[in-house]
Amino acid sequence: MSLLEYTFLAASSLFVIVDPFAAVPGFIAMTPNETPAERKRMARLACLIMTGVLLAFAFAGKWIFKFLGITLPAFQIAASIVLLLVALDMLRAQRSRLQETKEETAAGAEKPDIAVTPLAIPMLAGPGAISTVILLQSQANDLPHGVALAGCIFLVSFASYWILQMAAQGARWLSPIAMKISTRIMGLLLAAVAIQFMLNALKSLKADWF
Repeated sequence: MSLLEYTFLAASSLFVIVDPFAAVPGFIAMTPNETPAERKRMARLACLIMTGVLLAFAFAGKWIFKFLGITLPAFQIAASIVLLLVALDMLRAQRSRLQETKEETAAGAEKPDIAVTPLAIPMLAGPGAISTVILLQSQANDLPHGVALAGCIFLVSFASYWILQMAAQGARWLSPIAMKISTRIMGLLLAAVAIQFMLNALKSLKADWF
């Protein structure tokens, strides 16, 4: 895979699985009494934490595999199932419980600061996003690919912050219908990415078997 193709895959799949647009309703619901400035601060801190978490798992993933004795094809299949479950919820224009539950959203509304949890983890950097960066790192063939992955993580984090800080001003510019349409489109793309990860794992296993 060329560097350009890898960068496009990393940026698009990360943005789709983080899905900051779908996090907006929960973010607004959990900060009913905060000022726009306080919401922006929470969004900034949450995106910084998300960046740190994803970078840590991206570049420590191979050591985690080695420590636990997990093979890459096994993780690819497991992660593709997680991503597919998220994608199916997105196709129904629903926020997946793999990203956050109703209980976490309700608990967040009672917290004085939701930046760390549940906004950063698991709403933005949830199991799906963590699985995605580990899979992408496994496909990074050299240093430029690794640098590209880090750049994509920073790019998605900045895009997420921009969307959340715009929502912090009242979210009047967000159309519910447009959000549902975009969620379904991104869900379809994510489903394709999940299936491709599974096909890659099966192809690798087939080479080992035969």
